Amino acid sequence: MLTEEMDGWRKTHYTKDVTLDLVEKEVILGGWVRNYRDLGGLRFITLQDVYGERQITLKKGIVSDEIFEKAKVGYQYCLMVKGTVKSFEKAPGGIEIIPTEIKILNKTPEKLPIDMTGETTTELDLRLNNRALDLRSVRNQAVFAIRGEILNSARSFLHDHDFKEIYTPKIIGSATEGGTELFPIMYFDREAFLTQSAQLYKEQLSGVYERVFEIGPSFRAEKSHTKRHLCEIVQLDMEIAFANMKDVLEILEELVRNVIIGVRDKQMSALKLLGMEDKTVVPEIPFPRYTYEELLDLLNTKLNLKIEWGEDLSTEANRKLGREIPGYYYITHWPMAIKPFYIMPSKNPKFSESFDLQKGWLELSSGGTRVHNKVHLVQALEDKGLNPLAFESHLRTFDFGMPPHAGFGLGIARWLTVLCGLDDIREAVMYPRTPERLTP
Repeated sequence: MLTEEMDGWRKTHYTKDVTLDLVEKEVILGGWVRNYRDLGGLRFITLQDVYGERQITLKKGIVSDEIFEKAKVGYQYCLMVKGTVKSFEKAPGGIEIIPTEIKILNKTPEKLPIDMTGETTTELDLRLNNRALDLRSVRNQAVFAIRGEILNSARSFLHDHDFKEIYTPKIIGSATEGGTELFPIMYFDREAFLTQSAQLYKEQLSGVYERVFEIGPSFRAEKSHTKRHLCEIVQLDMEIAFANMKDVLEILEELVRNVIIGVRDKQMSALKLLGMEDKTVVPEIPFPRYTYEELLDLLNTKLNLKIEWGEDLSTEANRKLGREIPGYYYITHWPMAIKPFYIMPSKNPKFSESFDLQKGWLELSSGGTRVHNKVHLVQALEDKGLNPLAFESHLRTFDFGMPPHAGFGLGIARWLTVLCGLDDIREAVMYPRTPERLTP
């Protein structure tokens, strides 16, 4: 059979809207065939749209012969169905639709590249190669419904706390943080880079709007081959004027708590589908706070792992700490030598006014108090072996009364892996970018 056009048809309802209140009413649904069963004189189509699924029931003698024959469909065929809503206790949701007309808008090959029934698990790379199809799975629908609620709840919380949403440039003329992990691009006749973070711009804008946040992309040219690294990430960046690290720790833990309340309130069905309803729970605040030195001592003594003072924590160290402290917690006062130039030193200059937010073994966020004095900032750049001239436009804003300020950056995909119980960060991104993956 040839495919058809919608013509004058339009969806009257989504699957979520088809409830028992619509029994004996006519509806038009549109979606994809998630499942199909042919029992001879009885055929069932499970029609899925973005909000769920409904059963289409075709019994020979009840529907026309033309409709019955037309209902020989394949997995993921794109259909529109006009029919009458009926109550049927054994159907999913207690509802079925008896069709009077079906339009086949598009077909699929007889064998799909990945299993869409949920009966088997297809290897992740093959799923990513066919991502637009893979994203229709009910599991992925649940993951990205939760992602949407993370962003909605975070925005709502920040707006309620007088933050202004900003958008900062993603093409920059010099390294944001002085690192080498940059993607160079040609900007007309000169070299430019994709930004590593919103850091410097959000600092500048905290001197304008005082409380600012951005949800946007950053790019890291880091050849990491782990289940927690990506080359393109989305971060929630926040900065507060007239504040220090202590203020940021308090607002971040409130944000985390409120977002999880929002997810449980609005997306409990998604959590249940993922088996996370008893694991993604609302944490108590304040979160425990440990200094870098305290955790080094814990590793060296109780956990039998020697870490030299001044070293970053290895994956092994983080995993041991995660087993010891499985919830959300802060690591504060990292050695100044391993922190970026814009971080404020502590009173003891060996340490910095900086922190990481951990969930078990996984780092979700880092932040701290920033240097707001221009003379000190120039000295910090030189101490890190960076040329202040490369940061001239940023430094100039510190001539105009820059207030004390502090902030953080939080990785959305990493947090989503935690909330959804995912094994690989690539599952938390619609189209992930890694050193090996540039398509689709």
